[in-house]
Amino acid sequence: MFYLDACTELTEFLHPYADEMYYEFEKLPVVPGATYLIGREQLRLNGERVRSMCNQCQIIFANPAEGSETLLWHLRKYGIEDLVLEGRIQLIGGGRMPPEYNCMLFEHFLTQPFRYEENKEACKRTPEIFSKTAKPYSFLCLNGRGRHHRYAILNQLEQLGLLDQALWTNLDDHLKPIRLLPPYYEVDRYHDTAVETGYVKAQLFNNEWGEIYIKPEPYIDTYFSVVTETVYNYPWSLFSEKMCKPLAIGHPFIAVANYGFYRDLRDLGFQTFHSLIDETFDQLDNNQDRMDRVVNSIQNLCSQDLGAFIQAAEPICKYNQQHLQEFAQRHIDKLPARFFQFINSNK
Repeated sequence: MFYLDACTELTEFLHPYADEMYYEFEKLPVVPGATYLIGREQLRLNGERVRSMCNQCQIIFANPAEGSETLLWHLRKYGIEDLVLEGRIQLIGGGRMPPEYNCMLFEHFLTQPFRYEENKEACKRTPEIFSKTAKPYSFLCLNGRGRHHRYAILNQLEQLGLLDQALWTNLDDHLKPIRLLPPYYEVDRYHDTAVETGYVKAQLFNNEWGEIYIKPEPYIDTYFSVVTETVYNYPWSLFSEKMCKPLAIGHPFIAVANYGFYRDLRDLGFQTFHSLIDETFDQLDNNQDRMDRVVNSIQNLCSQDLGAFIQAAEPICKYNQQHLQEFAQRHIDKLPARFFQFINSNK
């Protein structure tokens, strides 16, 4: 028997194979040897029952909207890390994990951009990124939740005067004032939203996953993106919507991310800009050294002829855009077979 939580990121792909879909884990029968896939909310509500069942049944905690250090934090928050480490609960996550956490990787975010019609329409305007060589801003840097590495990169770029030539945001006033995109550059459904103080992302995006939408104008009017990814200090990569959007629309990028992030991105078949940008920071496991090298790369790029740079970067960008579309469809198509191989190998 395979019981499938009706409210996970995997449900739409796995429901044809489920014996039963459920909304309330607490009402399910305990069937020894059965497989129960459970998402974050049902785990939060039923932690003790999960703990009591995992010796009789196969429990899979699926949370592919999180990964890497955030998924690890959830394991601790919901009190199941010990069960995962003991092999009594398996994981499906959206980012890489150390090998002692038995986790099947599903690149949730890389499958998402082209599932939105707005994004498909936006990406039809990719040629404008390369035809407009005189742009009002050097780079785009979108920041949501306040994280130490985001404040650090913003502060260093500000000290160098580079933020003055950037289109950038900060949606959390913990250590830096709120800064929104000018209305012209914000996604249409959000540009009239009033926000106050604190962590304003929920207010700005009306409690939706607003970060996934692509507005072409910020990319057309900048030469490259500075992508401040979710993970920085923890050496296990997560590719979130922050990285997916420049890949989808075909925008050059410099990623402020964990050690080995570029290596893992290339392992998925994407190309980076090492022939045009110094990307050796990816090989530095010291977090401060990596940050300093990233800043140097941004500073060096901003001092170049950015019109010539965007022209040279075009083939790589267009390759990544096409590769993302193909990768996303293959990744979804392969999910059921990978899932059943995973659960069968862990019974």
